[in-house]
Amino acid sequence: MLFLIPLALLAVPADTMAGEPACLPDASGYLTARLRGDIELDLDWRQPLLECTGMPRPDGRGVRLRFSATLPDGGTLAFLFAPPELAAGEDARAVPVNVTVLQESTGLIYGTRGDGRCLLDEVTQRPLAGPDDGQHSWVVEARGFCTEPARALDDSGSVLLTRFDFRGRVDLPAGRESVHPRGEPAP
Repeated sequence: MLFLIPLALLAVPADTMAGEPACLPDASGYLTARLRGDIELDLDWRQPLLECTGMPRPDGRGVRLRFSATLPDGGTLAFLFAPPELAAGEDARAVPVNVTVLQESTGLIYGTRGDGRCLLDEVTQRPLAGPDDGQHSWVVEARGFCTEPARALDDSGSVLLTRFDFRGRVDLPAGRESVHPRGEPAP
């Protein structure tokens, strides 16, 4: 089965303004992860080297968080965590999550191809104060693991995230106070 993911859906939004923090205003954003397989790394990314964004998933189910950093070789490695059953602003336990790993310098994309291979053990969320522009934002902190590897979309290899922890953000556009797991906006 071939999975095509438009690269525009995986990119950092272009509306991040110069001079703004690349993740959280207090510079507390992070991603730690242990990767085994085609990519062998123990990551401990923190701001200001880390960039992160979060938004509703394109299909309207749950949220999506993106973390990326530039590696010593100059290439960018990015991670997308997309739990379809997690509502923005709500704490949760044992949340299935789809994970995508992008090795941007090579163009390789690894995906779990569903949300049954990785799990967020625990997720806590708190409101993130920001400009009064109608947008609602949350600091999202989670830890999790995968039981099966993310496979390269061309089936040329795989990467297993044996564990990961992160603190990032989810932003909902003005007019959407919440996202429900089934994709319906909050009443």
